[in-house]
Amino acid sequence: MKTPQPLRLSLLDRAVIAEGETPAETLRDVVGNARQAEDLGFHRYWVAEHHSVPGIAGSAPTVLAAAVAAATSRIRVGTGGVMLPNHRPLVVAEQFGVLESLFEGRIDMGLGRTLGFVPAVRAALGHDLDEADHFDELLTELLGYFTGEQRTHPGVHARPGEGLRPEPFVLAVGSGGEYAARHGVGLVIAPSKGLAATRAKIDEYRRSFQPSAWRSEPYVVVAQTVAVAETREAAEDLLLPEHWSTALSRTRGEFPPLRPAAEIRAVDKTSRESKYLEQALTGAIHGTADEVAPRLTDLAEATGADELLIGTSSYDRKALFDSHRRLAGLAGA
Repeated sequence: MKTPQPLRLSLLDRAVIAEGETPAETLRDVVGNARQAEDLGFHRYWVAEHHSVPGIAGSAPTVLAAAVAAATSRIRVGTGGVMLPNHRPLVVAEQFGVLESLFEGRIDMGLGRTLGFVPAVRAALGHDLDEADHFDELLTELLGYFTGEQRTHPGVHARPGEGLRPEPFVLAVGSGGEYAARHGVGLVIAPSKGLAATRAKIDEYRRSFQPSAWRSEPYVVVAQTVAVAETREAAEDLLLPEHWSTALSRTRGEFPPLRPAAEIRAVDKTSRESKYLEQALTGAIHGTADEVAPRLTDLAEATGADELLIGTSSYDRKALFDSHRRLAGLAGA
């Protein structure tokens, strides 16, 4: 029987812009937040990829990861993720080859299947929706550039990259777990379909996992929104800004910069907006430390997670840092 290991905690930063803030200020805060995360003992700090979103500054994750890695010294740094169908595998391999060369042993290569959400963005990126169906071939080519086994383009090598080992993960969307198992890499999954469905996907990944040059055993990272504060209402205030912008993106088609929680509470909301907001709050883990601790334990036990990836954004960055501090304290980080 596998010996239980301490549960690791990591952070995902989507570089979400607060109302009245410039993208430059947001990106500088991302770097500063990463330094704080390292001081608190978090295991990884990941940044994400979004294109043409008014409320998000994180459009170039490998560039931002380089800035984060340069400003830190111990914490692992990576992407959650680079959307592989948006890019050529050779370019991705070269980018992560540069990162791993500069920050050896600290770079994670989180990879997703999602393309731009609207046709205009997909056209600007030069890709179509059906390219997500070729994720397996793209992943095979990408990983092959590092191992030297790439056969899609004979004679082509990733320099730097070949022979290096940034740690790869697949973000599970649909059959993402199948790809992660087949290629012998880590899995990142969010319990968006409920814990039972999530555990079923994780169990299948573990059963199907094929040891590789990357990992000898399966490894599961569960992504979850978490907010910890002095009171339950204060924790909810932390979540409201991002959840409100998400609700607006679903009802009005655009994710705007984050607004203060007090303004959001005062807004007259449509029934659909209220529905999406309530669903998001229900799916998040939030409250005081005494309320959050058992829920994190339950989540880890229900999913069998090796690690939790906390992806929470908020208008109030000071309060968000306090949440991270309380969270690190709960985990003994």
